[in-house]
Amino acid sequence: MALELGAAPADRAATEVAGQSRARGLAFAPLRARGAGGGRAAARRRQFTEQLALLLDTGMALLQAIESIQSQSSDPALVAVLAALAEDIREGRTFAESLARHPQLFSNTYVTLIAAAEQGGYLQRVLRHLIVVDEKRAALLAMLKSAFSYPMFLIAFSGAVVVFVLVVVFPRFAEMFAGIATELPVTTRALMWASDLLAGHLWWLGPLLLLGGGTAVLWLGSPAGGVALHEWASRVPGLRGIMTRLYLVQTLRTLSLSLANGVSLPDALEACREVAPTRSFRAFIAALIASVREGQGVAPAIRAATFLPPLTRQMLETGEESGELGMVSERLADHYQLELERALNTLSKLLEPILLLVMGVLVGVIVASLILPVFKLAHAVH
Repeated sequence: MALELGAAPADRAATEVAGQSRARGLAFAPLRARGAGGGRAAARRRQFTEQLALLLDTGMALLQAIESIQSQSSDPALVAVLAALAEDIREGRTFAESLARHPQLFSNTYVTLIAAAEQGGYLQRVLRHLIVVDEKRAALLAMLKSAFSYPMFLIAFSGAVVVFVLVVVFPRFAEMFAGIATELPVTTRALMWASDLLAGHLWWLGPLLLLGGGTAVLWLGSPAGGVALHEWASRVPGLRGIMTRLYLVQTLRTLSLSLANGVSLPDALEACREVAPTRSFRAFIAALIASVREGQGVAPAIRAATFLPPLTRQMLETGEESGELGMVSERLADHYQLELERALNTLSKLLEPILLLVMGVLVGVIVASLILPVFKLAHAVH
């Protein structure tokens, strides 16, 4: 049978608060996209959630617990948020409504779950679930960084070596090669030209490259840049499968957490919009929401999503039929996180020798471009 679509009082409260959060958060879209998802904001949120759950487990009241965390924290940004939360609660706002006023730290999913938990009386249970999800998300981020950090280091190191050789080494051979310029190998002439360009224009090329690199990093860190990067990565043959697994882990984890804590299926799917970074995944989530609101369940939209692995489509349909969509989503998220770890390890092991081979070829070309003309000069002298 399909899941019950009628919203309970807790669901209605969650829907209202999430709507308020989205309305307030529109002006902070860039900040929220970066802050609520990762980095320092994620660490602050995880620290706050862990401490709050611990204090509530001891029987402390919510307001007293927030004030206690505020007094012990040494993070000025977190202290400011906690002070605002405490003031809002004193003025009569609910905890969820207070959290919704800080979208740079608390995502719609977080706020929606807290709202449902407040109404249902299981706030501590939801906080513990949020801690587990944040830990798994942090582990996933660490795994991604670990897989790509060494290849990126090799690329940066190779670029630095090439620039050093062109700017420092090649100019010393310019006068020596001047007499046989027309007889130089093509690679030597190309490298000499690049060396002249860099050495002669480094005063403006250096700042320009630094400015361009800094601008690119800032743009990739923005919502628009992040979406563009995800769109590109999801089309690259070697990365497409990895990115699909990554999106599935994030989406299924959010869906399972929401359904397990009293959020209705339409609202749980709305929460998944936050973790759907590409147009195809957003279109898929939108199709799921439309199908559920029309009373057809998730099955029609899942069958039409041919980019999903067959296992995902089959298990989600089975989960809906059995009324265990949340449990199935959690198991699928764990399954794809393991698959993602294996795929990243494989990719990392493949990239390292390939990049080392490219570096070896590059060094060989540079050395040959220097040695061959020297041999030619020595032969001419003799």
